Amino acid sequence: MKKPELKYCGIRSKRDYELAAASEADYLGFIFAASKRRVTPDEIRKWKEQVRTDKKHVGVFVNETIENIAQIASDLALDAIQLHGDESPEDARRLRPLVRSEIWKALHHGEGTLRQMTQFAPAVDGYVIDSSVKGMRGGTGIAFSWARVPLYRKQAQNANKRCFIAGGVNPGTITGLLRSRPCGIDLASGIEKNGQKDQTLIRLLEERMNHYVSISK
Repeated sequence: MKKPELKYCGIRSKRDYELAAASEADYLGFIFAASKRRVTPDEIRKWKEQVRTDKKHVGVFVNETIENIAQIASDLALDAIQLHGDESPEDARRLRPLVRSEIWKALHHGEGTLRQMTQFAPAVDGYVIDSSVKGMRGGTGIAFSWARVPLYRKQAQNANKRCFIAGGVNPGTITGLLRSRPCGIDLASGIEKNGQKDQTLIRLLEERMNHYVSISK
């Protein structure tokens, strides 16, 4: 199978940034919302100056104003904007002419997810499908039923959109997710130890992913 796109999210220190920059991830994610992993644009700007990387950068926003999102995206030259709150298709449409970044919408896995994907399709470039846990936006470390992943993948591919699967992904579960052939994988806590990105966990996850991909044609 084709190797899925890989996003390491919740980077919150220079050390996290260095580890992710040296990894096999395609995207580095930064949270600009209330979270234990929240960072500031100034921090990211400094890391980018100190660590050279060709990884793509994604900003995660939750119910932020369109104007602030556009300003941060421009200042940091973000490659993608991830809307992870209650944003509507109309919000995404309003943002579109203000940024050069791709726009992704995070959706919680559930009975209405495919319908939501259809509603957002004209306004976004991709989706992040995450577990639904009451009172939490993301970063739960809890997986949903990956039997639904092929449905999400097919709908995204038919609309020519990216589609990342998040929630409960770690070195111990990565092979199970790969059996569902996701287009993209998004994780944060699954490669952390004591709240920081961990080089050993990153290496283990990538070894298991590469082994599976290499033997699954």
